[in-house]
Amino acid sequence: MKFGVSDVCAEHDPGDRHPENPDRIRAIKRALQKRHGIEYVTAEPATEDAARAVHDADYVEEIRAFCEDGGGSWDPDTVAVEATWRAALASAGLATWTVDAALDGDGGRTTPFSLGRPPGHHAVEDDAMGFCFLNNAAVASQHALDTRDVERVAVFDWDVHHGNGTQDIFYDRGDVFYGSIHEDGLYPGTGDTEETGEGDGEGATMNAPLPAGADDADYCLLFDEAFAPAIEAFDPDLLLVSAGFDAHRHDPISRMHVSTDGYGVLTTRVRDLAERCDAALSFVLEGGYSLDTLSEGVGMVHEVFDGLVPEGPDTDPSDEAAAVLDDVREAYGLGSK
Repeated sequence: MKFGVSDVCAEHDPGDRHPENPDRIRAIKRALQKRHGIEYVTAEPATEDAARAVHDADYVEEIRAFCEDGGGSWDPDTVAVEATWRAALASAGLATWTVDAALDGDGGRTTPFSLGRPPGHHAVEDDAMGFCFLNNAAVASQHALDTRDVERVAVFDWDVHHGNGTQDIFYDRGDVFYGSIHEDGLYPGTGDTEETGEGDGEGATMNAPLPAGADDADYCLLFDEAFAPAIEAFDPDLLLVSAGFDAHRHDPISRMHVSTDGYGVLTTRVRDLAERCDAALSFVLEGGYSLDTLSEGVGMVHEVFDGLVPEGPDTDPSDEAAAVLDDVREAYGLGSK
């Protein structure tokens, strides 16, 4: 794979005790040294105009000035330093690079994956939250719609937390499909199955809040029976994965039981879906706070594109996951299966 990186992203340092710290990218790069076929790419930072395309102009000015004044605690979870604004623009620029590279034909063993930080999927139009300052996936999606021959973008978010920011930014629009599979009740408490979009965006949002303890089989059930058919019907020109690895069974801030192989299976499902849709495919890093499982997860995504066939689930989906699938189908007027 091609991995987008930027030294500027390491300058955003909220402290060693903060789970979203520069060691995350360092751990990923150490793990990738052991693998073949890795190419690192740098990219231009996003412009403030690109940020304002999805964020309120007053917010962009406020967060830039906050960082330039030395930063601090924007909220109890979201900590900035002076370099954070530059890092946020760099991270959004790397996400934008992934969609340009994918649309320019990179795929297969050269599929692009942005290793930017801070992450982005919690950043709403007018606020930073959940470690996120700019919504990287949203900036990249809007860039594709504004500057490329792209009419529809699908964002599939497998981070353990619901990407409330990405959902909110596109909630009333019909040109971006947002789908999230996440742990029910976890921060930020959004992402109910009934949240399906509004106005022109009705039916372009899909949420599957799974109970704590959901495993590979549960994730595959929801992807195969809900997200894949919905995204295929949406017929995107670009499929962007908000790839968090904090649903791993050993991640310290979630209670899910996804395995490293499970992320590989999800990757094969996403790759095959993009091929069926004839859509460009790219990945943007979100969460993941165990350095070992984060780096293993990113490495597994790479290995799939390098030819590895991961082991599928050896258990049946749980009754609880089947009930969530029924709820999703009901929210879309499809009835139970």
